[in-house]
Amino acid sequence: MNPATLIILSLLLVLWPIQPTPSHAFDSIFSFGDSYIDTGNINLLGKKFSDPPYSDNSPYGQTFFHRPSGRYSDGRLIVDFLAEEFGLPYLKPYLGKKGSFRQGANFAVDGATALDPTFFKQHNLTVTSSSLSTTISSQLQWFKELKPSLCQTTKDCRDYFGRSLFIVGLIEERDYLEMEMQSSDLNMMMSCAPTIVRIIGGTIKELLDQGARTVVVPGIIPMGCLPAILTDFKFHGDNSSFDLKTGCVETYNKLSRYHNSLLLKAVKELRVKYPHAKIIFADIYKPVMNFVRFPQRYGFTSRPLIVCCGKGGEYNWLSFALCGSPHVHVTACQNPSTYLNWDGLRLTETAYRYITKSWLRGPYADPPILDARTK
Repeated sequence: MNPATLIILSLLLVLWPIQPTPSHAFDSIFSFGDSYIDTGNINLLGKKFSDPPYSDNSPYGQTFFHRPSGRYSDGRLIVDFLAEEFGLPYLKPYLGKKGSFRQGANFAVDGATALDPTFFKQHNLTVTSSSLSTTISSQLQWFKELKPSLCQTTKDCRDYFGRSLFIVGLIEERDYLEMEMQSSDLNMMMSCAPTIVRIIGGTIKELLDQGARTVVVPGIIPMGCLPAILTDFKFHGDNSSFDLKTGCVETYNKLSRYHNSLLLKAVKELRVKYPHAKIIFADIYKPVMNFVRFPQRYGFTSRPLIVCCGKGGEYNWLSFALCGSPHVHVTACQNPSTYLNWDGLRLTETAYRYITKSWLRGPYADPPILDARTK
């Protein structure tokens, strides 16, 4: 993409507001994933543990909800902007089990993985996330438990889910992060990518067999640009891995690109098997890399790898002083809208807004969601 085209696209993303689409586009939204789209399941699940999730603490939620809302950001997430676009209420976390889920449900949980916990144990990796026992398979099971309250007959379910938007993804990153935090074995991560993608593909297939007709399949972000990973590399004095132009760790961005290439291939194979369905590959890697390379075009600070809500270190992120920690006083930046990264692992509301726009109208969704919506 030439520079002139990129500038035009950047301006469109900044200036083009999300406008509600006619309500008949989708009647409901169902999402599966991790903290990038979790709207509160981790808070409900976390009540079982002695140390509740940090997303239940201030300053999470300060920008839009003005209180912690169970979201790992300062405000709204991609699923929130999609709900606004289609005139639907914000997705309720499934584990809340309150009220009707006819207009959608969120099964995503912070820390969830594609791989089963037994995999990590077999590779002598310690469970670091309290919700690591939650997998995409667990979330699919919750969906099946909810299904009888939404529709009864096969025809009813196909009609109902055919008018729904499904989001499956933004979960696999956690699999790789668990490996990185404990072993940093890039070869192992690369070798696991086909298995992780196969699990995601199997989940999509099951949903399509249940009657889903429009499925958004997000890739993963450039993990080498995450301040948490950058801090780890700096701590170990590994400066040779940094890309001088972006400041990111190129080896981990290569892993992200490899994973996304496998996922796109899986999406194309599913399109052949399910020609009646709209299976959308949503690229999150490219828009985030644009934010990193050209931050000021999007209103971000000239140092896009710095964390808004954190404390200490070169990137304002240290593992013992995390955003929302009840043990260490951590504050957020004065203006989160000028930051790309919120807490070292997740993004700000502003970043999610731009990404959502690029998925709704292009150019970073194939096909754009608005082109694939139910007629």
